[in-house]
Amino acid sequence: QVQLVESGGGLVQAGGSLRLSCAASGSVFSILNMGWYRQAPGKQRELVASITSTGRTNHIDSVKGRFAISRDNAKKTVYLQMNSLKPEDTAVYYCGPVPPYGSFQWGQGTQVTVSS
Repeated sequence: QVQLVESGGGLVQAGGSLRLSCAASGSVFSILNMGWYRQAPGKQRELVASITSTGRTNHIDSVKGRFAISRDNAKKTVYLQMNSLKPEDTAVYYCGPVPPYGSFQWGQGTQVTVSS
């Protein structure tokens, strides 16, 4: 099992940057593929970026070139660097395993609001 706490969200103007962090507890973090998900009001949660246990990354088309996921297994932390933010990036951002296993409990997430 892994417990996750997200931080780093906030209110930013379009074109600005934020860096999200996800601190993990539990002994299995380093072997998990991890991801950043987001959920906008009235929409389903979507996977934005993922990183394997060995560091291979993938990003959805709408954030490619603007967002970058990374991880530090020694610190049990996953990051999401977000640049050139757009109003459509506004959402609650969560981190979690990819795919989420059956008993996984989502954290509270961190709110990102981008003003135009």
